[in-house]
Amino acid sequence: MKCENCTKKECSKKQKNDNEQNVPLALLNSNDENEERNEFHRLANAKIFLSDCLACDNCITSDEAVRVFQQNQKELFHVLNLNKKCDTSKHKVVAVSVCPQSLPYFAAKFSVSVTEAAKKLCGFLKNLGVHYVFDTTIAADFSILESQKEFVQRYHHQNQEKHSIPMFASACPGWIQYAERVLSSLVTPHICTAKSPQQIMGSLVKGYFARQQNLLPDKIFHIIVAPCYDRKLEALREDFHAPVYNSQDVDCVLTSGEVFQIMEQRKVSLKEMADVAFDSLFGGIKEDELIRHDGRKSDGYLEHIFKHAAKELFDTEVKEIVYKVLKNKDFQEVTLEKDGETVLRFAAAYGFRNIQNMVLKLKKGKCSYHFVEVLACPGGCLNGKGQAQTEDGKPDKALLRQMEDVYAAVPVRLPETNTHVQKLYQEWLEGMDSVKVQESLHTKYSTEKLTAHHLDIKW
Repeated sequence: MKCENCTKKECSKKQKNDNEQNVPLALLNSNDENEERNEFHRLANAKIFLSDCLACDNCITSDEAVRVFQQNQKELFHVLNLNKKCDTSKHKVVAVSVCPQSLPYFAAKFSVSVTEAAKKLCGFLKNLGVHYVFDTTIAADFSILESQKEFVQRYHHQNQEKHSIPMFASACPGWIQYAERVLSSLVTPHICTAKSPQQIMGSLVKGYFARQQNLLPDKIFHIIVAPCYDRKLEALREDFHAPVYNSQDVDCVLTSGEVFQIMEQRKVSLKEMADVAFDSLFGGIKEDELIRHDGRKSDGYLEHIFKHAAKELFDTEVKEIVYKVLKNKDFQEVTLEKDGETVLRFAAAYGFRNIQNMVLKLKKGKCSYHFVEVLACPGGCLNGKGQAQTEDGKPDKALLRQMEDVYAAVPVRLPETNTHVQKLYQEWLEGMDSVKVQESLHTKYSTEKLTAHHLDIKW
């Protein structure tokens, strides 16, 4: 039986049952497990199903599989319980960063607004023992601004550098995994080097915030709440690890659905929680205002980069983006015309089949796009499989429609207008074009395919 995302004729991977998909783990020693069992014994282990894995062609090692499965609710409770014990050497500051696309899930589940869901979720997490709860929107601001800047540079250099254009978005970890481990050097030079919002948030929390709090990075346990399982793999990347402190920028990723499981186990309704505003990276300031970027179901890279490029390159103000649907609703394009000529051509390619079609065009030298916003999930980030599925693993279309409605109601803010971001560029990153900007906000991609003999398991 083929993996549902795979269209290769030679694919003969067989789907395994749930037990076979789990790698046996010894997450805790026996004493810890007995002591903490009442906290999480009914919580499901983190797992990635075949249908969740975009890059199913020999792309994950057994070591990575073990470390992915370790990122679950048990790990959160393990740290929280260590904080209750007398041995302060094992205490950690627990910080949770919540992706904007996770909040509509809780809003739809409990029939509240996104703003109310954010405050209730923050109250719930603080009640568990979490010290700080952040909104990752500021990290997305940085990611978008760096992507905009890189696109303009690539556009100017397209005649000198073969792989400058098209530029592919870098925010989706499922897409990056597939590009690195299956497509390799055909595609990776085209991918924007700006880190995803998740990993920029890791740099902010383990870098800037740790310094503000006089903490070493390894004394902070940093959790991301995200819509999809692929974020767990992203957190493991070697370039997001600080060897000096033996610390990852992101220690654990929990999907929205995994957080909801904790609520279910504790028989808690979000509506019962006290309203608590998100914490700020800047001391005692609270984040009362919830905003989003100008993206319909994601962080809006296409919209922001298109408008920025139109202004910077062609001195044209674009007020509203007009999408043209191509083969399906998850493959659309946007163009800018000037003096009867198409000067910018952008596309949104969501879902594996649209990605394959786009890559096929690139192979044939027929990819006419300047920028492509690539997302692994059909429907975008709101449709991440960590939050938009029924219990039997099927897409929950009714829930997705609710999420889209409540997300659309959140006010939009341009990244350029965030004064905190401008302040951080100067105080934390030492200027807009500094070496520290490259170290903290950008990454590199592997150009070598993983071959079968490198791997211990195949999915």
